[in-house]
Amino acid sequence: MRDFSRDHRWLSINTATVRKQRGQDWPLLQILDACAARDIRAVSPWRDQVAAAGLQATARKLREHGLKLSGYCRGGMFTDDDATEQNLRALDEACELNAPCLVLVVGALPGALNGQAQHKDIASARAVVRDGIATLLERARERGMPLAIEPLHPMFAADRACINTLEQALDVCDELDPARSGALGVAVDVYHVWWDPKLYAMIERAGGRRILAFHVCDWLTPTTDLLNDRGMMGDGVIDIPRIRAAVEAQGYAGYSEVEIFSMHNWWQRDGGETLDTCIHRHQRCV
Repeated sequence: MRDFSRDHRWLSINTATVRKQRGQDWPLLQILDACAARDIRAVSPWRDQVAAAGLQATARKLREHGLKLSGYCRGGMFTDDDATEQNLRALDEACELNAPCLVLVVGALPGALNGQAQHKDIASARAVVRDGIATLLERARERGMPLAIEPLHPMFAADRACINTLEQALDVCDELDPARSGALGVAVDVYHVWWDPKLYAMIERAGGRRILAFHVCDWLTPTTDLLNDRGMMGDGVIDIPRIRAAVEAQGYAGYSEVEIFSMHNWWQRDGGETLDTCIHRHQRCV
């Protein structure tokens, strides 16, 4: 297991972590400047932030600072009506930004995210998701862009992702990419998988070829908002070092990407303070 205590060379900032400071939007290009000023070497931007900044402007800023990506957020939502169009755009953007993978939040019951599910057949939704990944995988292979399925905690099964465990994600990977070509894998986000009794067995099953991204934050007790009350590493109950050790034992040697949605805490603070805390906790708690 790598020693993170001496520096933060393997820290990446998912830009959602600092999408707001003092409750106001923090523009992406300013976030990239602030990361570079702290010698943070990698980021994972969200599509809406890139759209607001401009794709070409974002690419130029990344090159200017020598910043790499640990992933691109996000593709997926395969049960939406415009899924095909949006995923092809996401694929183009990921390629333009030289991302190592396009992260997939796969979607769930159509309409549920907007408050009115069109049906209750989650098995049908999973079939649509599987077919959507298969179709996108063909285009992604042509572009040389790996796809990383991110299983989300079961609390999001209705509206955001009907793939909820690493086992489910790996079943799709093994069906669609049995040769383990590197074109299809998983993003392991500790917030979503820490509770799973099969977690360590599934990390071993995934192996180094399937683990394309590793995301960290913490699970607070109590959690006041299931979406927007993630904790800073060390403030909650997740044994992050143990999970990282298991992932690295399979050969993963990429970035640990800090992804925190925190409407009432970290998004209310100065963005520089949040980044400085990420660096400190990455060294002590990851």
